[in-house]
Amino acid sequence: MSIWGSLIGGMIGLSLGGPFGMLLGSIIGSKVSRSRSQSFANPQQIFALSLIVLSAKLSKADGNVSKEELIAVKDKLRIPDNEIEQVGKIFNKAKEESSGYEPYARQISEIYKENLNVLEEVINILFYIAEADGEVSPQELSMIEQIARIFNINETQFRSIQESRKSSDKLNPYVVLESKPNDDISIIRKKYLILSKQHHPDLLLSKGVPEEVIKESKNKMRAINSAWDKIQKLKKN
Repeated sequence: MSIWGSLIGGMIGLSLGGPFGMLLGSIIGSKVSRSRSQSFANPQQIFALSLIVLSAKLSKADGNVSKEELIAVKDKLRIPDNEIEQVGKIFNKAKEESSGYEPYARQISEIYKENLNVLEEVINILFYIAEADGEVSPQELSMIEQIARIFNINETQFRSIQESRKSSDKLNPYVVLESKPNDDISIIRKKYLILSKQHHPDLLLSKGVPEEVIKESKNKMRAINSAWDKIQKLKKN
Protein backbone atom coordinates (compact mmCIF):
# COMPACT_ATOMS: atom_id res chain seq x y z
CA MET A 1 0.00 0.00 0.00
CA SER A 2 1.26 3.48 -0.85
CA ILE A 3 2.34 5.60 2.11
CA TRP A 4 0.23 8.46 0.77
CA GLY A 5 -3.08 6.63 1.01
CA SER A 6 -3.18 6.73 4.80
CA LEU A 7 -1.13 9.84 5.44
CA ILE A 8 -3.75 12.18 6.89
CA GLY A 9 -5.94 9.52 8.46
CA GLY A 10 -2.93 7.78 9.93
CA MET A 11 -2.01 10.90 11.85
CA ILE A 12 -5.34 11.15 13.67
CA GLY A 13 -5.04 10.11 17.29
CA LEU A 14 -1.28 10.38 17.31
CA SER A 15 0.49 12.76 19.63
CA LEU A 16 1.93 15.34 17.26
CA GLY A 17 3.04 18.68 18.63
CA GLY A 18 4.55 21.74 17.05
CA PRO A 19 3.85 23.19 13.61
CA PHE A 20 3.03 19.82 12.04
CA GLY A 21 0.31 19.21 14.62
CA MET A 22 -1.18 22.64 14.00
CA LEU A 23 -1.07 22.18 10.23
CA LEU A 24 -2.74 18.77 10.33
CA GLY A 25 -5.31 19.99 12.82
CA SER A 26 -6.36 22.78 10.49
CA ILE A 27 -6.75 20.29 7.63
CA ILE A 28 -8.50 17.55 9.54
CA GLY A 29 -10.84 20.05 11.17
CA SER A 30 -10.41 18.59 14.62
CA LYS A 31 -8.08 19.13 17.50
CA VAL A 32 -4.77 17.29 17.24
CA SER A 33 -2.76 16.77 20.39
CA ARG A 34 -0.07 19.40 20.73
CA SER A 35 1.92 17.76 23.46
CA ARG A 36 5.69 17.65 23.19
CA SER A 37 5.83 13.90 22.73
CA GLN A 38 6.30 12.38 19.31
CA SER A 39 4.40 9.15 18.75
CA PHE A 40 4.13 7.77 15.24
CA ALA A 41 2.68 4.42 14.24
CA ASN A 42 4.82 4.51 11.12
CA PRO A 43 8.04 6.58 10.86
CA GLN A 44 7.47 6.78 7.11
CA GLN A 45 4.45 9.01 7.73
CA ILE A 46 6.45 11.84 9.30
CA PHE A 47 9.12 11.58 6.59
CA ALA A 48 6.45 11.81 3.89
CA LEU A 49 4.75 14.71 5.66
CA SER A 50 8.10 16.48 6.00
CA LEU A 51 8.77 16.23 2.28
CA ILE A 52 5.36 17.59 1.33
CA VAL A 53 5.58 20.59 3.65
CA LEU A 54 9.19 21.52 2.85
CA SER A 55 8.56 21.01 -0.88
CA ALA A 56 5.64 23.42 -0.64
CA LYS A 57 7.80 26.00 1.12
CA LEU A 58 10.61 25.48 -1.40
CA SER A 59 8.30 25.79 -4.39
CA LYS A 60 7.62 29.44 -3.55
CA ALA A 61 11.12 30.33 -2.32
CA ASP A 62 11.91 32.33 -5.46
CA GLY A 63 8.40 33.74 -5.70
CA ASN A 64 7.55 31.59 -8.70
CA VAL A 65 5.72 28.28 -8.29
CA SER A 66 6.44 26.63 -11.63
CA LYS A 67 4.43 23.86 -13.23
CA GLU A 68 7.64 21.82 -13.47
CA GLU A 69 8.18 22.01 -9.72
CA LEU A 70 4.63 20.90 -8.98
CA ILE A 71 5.01 17.97 -11.39
CA ALA A 72 8.36 17.13 -9.78
CA VAL A 73 6.78 16.99 -6.34
CA LYS A 74 4.12 14.58 -7.61
CA ASP A 75 6.58 12.45 -9.59
CA LYS A 76 9.45 12.52 -7.11
CA LEU A 77 7.23 11.46 -4.24
CA ARG A 78 5.44 8.97 -6.50
CA ILE A 79 2.00 10.20 -5.53
CA PRO A 80 -0.73 8.24 -7.37
CA ASP A 81 -3.41 10.23 -9.17
CA ASN A 82 -6.11 8.86 -6.87
CA GLU A 83 -4.29 10.19 -3.79
CA ILE A 84 -3.11 13.54 -5.09
CA GLU A 85 -6.16 15.35 -3.67
CA GLN A 86 -5.41 14.63 -0.02
CA VAL A 87 -1.68 15.21 -0.47
CA GLY A 88 -2.54 18.43 -2.28
CA LYS A 89 -4.46 19.62 0.78
CA ILE A 90 -1.29 19.44 2.86
CA PHE A 91 0.86 20.96 0.12
CA ASN A 92 -1.47 23.89 -0.50
CA LYS A 93 -2.03 24.55 3.20
CA ALA A 94 1.72 24.65 3.83
CA LYS A 95 2.28 26.84 0.78
CA GLU A 96 -0.42 29.34 1.71
CA GLU A 97 0.23 29.76 5.42
CA SER A 98 2.29 32.72 6.56
CA SER A 99 4.77 30.86 8.76
CA GLY A 100 8.14 30.03 7.27
CA TYR A 101 9.91 26.71 6.78
CA GLU A 102 12.19 27.08 9.81
CA PRO A 103 9.76 25.77 12.48
CA TYR A 104 9.08 22.66 10.41
CA ALA A 105 12.78 22.09 9.76
CA ARG A 106 13.52 22.35 13.48
CA GLN A 107 10.82 19.82 14.32
CA ILE A 108 12.09 17.42 11.65
CA SER A 109 15.62 17.86 12.98
CA GLU A 110 14.46 16.96 16.49
CA ILE A 111 12.57 13.88 15.31
CA TYR A 112 15.52 12.55 13.30
CA LYS A 113 18.35 13.87 15.47
CA GLU A 114 19.81 10.37 15.79
CA ASN A 115 19.57 9.68 12.06
CA LEU A 116 21.65 12.25 10.21
CA ASN A 117 21.64 10.21 7.01
CA VAL A 118 17.83 10.42 6.90
CA LEU A 119 18.05 14.21 7.22
CA GLU A 120 20.62 14.22 4.41
CA GLU A 121 18.12 12.36 2.27
CA VAL A 122 15.58 15.13 2.86
CA ILE A 123 18.13 17.65 1.56
CA ASN A 124 18.89 15.41 -1.41
CA ILE A 125 15.22 15.29 -2.43
CA LEU A 126 14.76 19.03 -1.94
CA PHE A 127 17.55 19.53 -4.47
CA TYR A 128 15.64 17.32 -6.90
CA ILE A 129 12.52 19.44 -6.49
CA ALA A 130 14.46 22.68 -6.94
CA GLU A 131 16.17 21.34 -10.10
CA ALA A 132 12.87 20.49 -11.75
CA ASP A 133 12.55 23.75 -13.70
CA GLY A 134 16.08 23.57 -15.04
CA GLU A 135 18.16 25.22 -12.34
CA VAL A 136 18.34 25.85 -8.63
CA SER A 137 17.69 29.54 -8.02
CA PRO A 138 19.82 31.49 -5.50
CA GLN A 139 16.76 31.75 -3.23
CA GLU A 140 16.14 28.01 -3.37
CA LEU A 141 19.79 27.23 -2.70
CA SER A 142 19.82 29.61 0.24
CA MET A 143 16.74 27.94 1.72
CA ILE A 144 18.15 24.43 1.28
CA GLU A 145 21.43 25.52 2.86
CA GLN A 146 19.59 26.99 5.84
CA ILE A 147 17.54 23.82 6.30
CA ALA A 148 20.79 21.84 6.25
CA ARG A 149 22.18 24.06 9.01
CA ILE A 150 19.06 23.50 11.08
CA PHE A 151 19.58 19.77 10.52
CA ASN A 152 23.18 20.14 11.81
CA ILE A 153 24.53 19.01 8.44
CA ASN A 154 27.97 20.59 8.11
CA GLU A 155 29.38 22.32 5.03
CA THR A 156 31.41 19.29 3.91
CA GLN A 157 28.39 16.99 4.12
CA PHE A 158 26.20 19.53 2.33
CA ARG A 159 28.64 19.94 -0.56
CA SER A 160 28.86 16.17 -0.86
CA ILE A 161 25.09 15.94 -1.30
CA GLN A 162 25.12 18.78 -3.83
CA GLU A 163 28.03 17.35 -5.81
CA SER A 164 26.46 13.89 -5.92
CA ARG A 165 23.63 15.29 -7.99
CA LYS A 166 25.96 15.84 -10.95
CA SER A 167 26.50 13.24 -13.66
CA SER A 168 29.34 10.82 -12.95
CA ASP A 169 31.61 12.41 -15.58
CA LYS A 170 31.29 15.87 -14.01
CA LEU A 171 31.35 15.24 -10.27
CA ASN A 172 34.37 15.96 -8.11
CA PRO A 173 35.08 12.60 -6.43
CA TYR A 174 36.85 14.13 -3.46
CA VAL A 175 33.89 16.39 -2.66
CA VAL A 176 31.49 13.45 -2.91
CA LEU A 177 33.60 11.38 -0.51
CA GLU A 178 34.12 14.34 1.85
CA SER A 179 37.86 14.08 1.35
CA LYS A 180 40.84 16.07 0.05
CA PRO A 181 43.12 15.24 -2.90
CA ASN A 182 46.16 14.97 -0.62
CA ASP A 183 44.47 12.48 1.74
CA ASP A 184 46.00 9.02 1.80
CA ILE A 185 43.93 6.50 -0.13
CA SER A 186 43.47 4.39 3.01
CA ILE A 187 41.76 7.34 4.71
CA ILE A 188 39.57 7.97 1.68
CA ARG A 189 38.65 4.28 1.56
CA LYS A 190 37.45 4.44 5.17
CA LYS A 191 35.30 7.42 4.28
CA TYR A 192 33.96 5.58 1.26
CA LEU A 193 32.97 2.58 3.38
CA ILE A 194 31.27 4.79 5.98
CA LEU A 195 29.28 6.70 3.37
CA SER A 196 28.34 3.50 1.55
CA LYS A 197 26.89 2.10 4.75
CA GLN A 198 25.10 5.31 5.74
CA HIS A 199 23.42 5.74 2.36
CA HIS A 200 22.58 2.14 1.59
CA PRO A 201 18.89 1.97 0.58
CA ASP A 202 18.16 -0.92 2.93
CA LEU A 203 19.43 1.06 5.92
CA LEU A 204 17.39 4.12 4.96
CA LEU A 205 14.27 1.99 4.54
CA SER A 206 14.75 0.59 8.03
CA LYS A 207 14.99 4.12 9.44
CA GLY A 208 11.77 5.38 7.94
CA VAL A 209 12.54 6.57 4.42
CA PRO A 210 9.52 5.49 2.34
CA GLU A 211 10.14 3.12 -0.54
CA GLU A 212 8.44 5.67 -2.81
CA VAL A 213 11.41 8.03 -2.53
CA ILE A 214 14.28 5.59 -2.11
CA LYS A 215 15.41 6.02 -5.73
CA GLU A 216 17.35 9.16 -4.86
CA SER A 217 19.37 7.30 -2.23
CA LYS A 218 20.27 4.78 -4.91
CA ASN A 219 21.51 7.65 -7.06
CA LYS A 220 23.58 8.84 -4.11
CA MET A 221 25.08 5.35 -3.81
CA ARG A 222 25.97 5.37 -7.50
CA ALA A 223 27.74 8.71 -7.03
CA ILE A 224 29.66 7.37 -4.03
CA ASN A 225 30.77 4.28 -5.95
CA SER A 226 31.67 6.32 -9.02
CA ALA A 227 33.71 8.72 -6.89
CA TRP A 228 35.63 5.86 -5.29
CA ASP A 229 36.38 4.31 -8.70
CA LYS A 230 37.69 7.66 -9.96
CA ILE A 231 39.89 8.23 -6.94
CA GLN A 232 41.44 4.77 -7.20
CA LYS A 233 42.39 5.52 -10.80
CA LEU A 234 43.72 8.96 -9.92
CA LYS A 235 45.85 7.61 -7.08
CA LYS A 236 47.45 5.04 -9.40
CA ASN A 237 48.74 7.76 -11.73
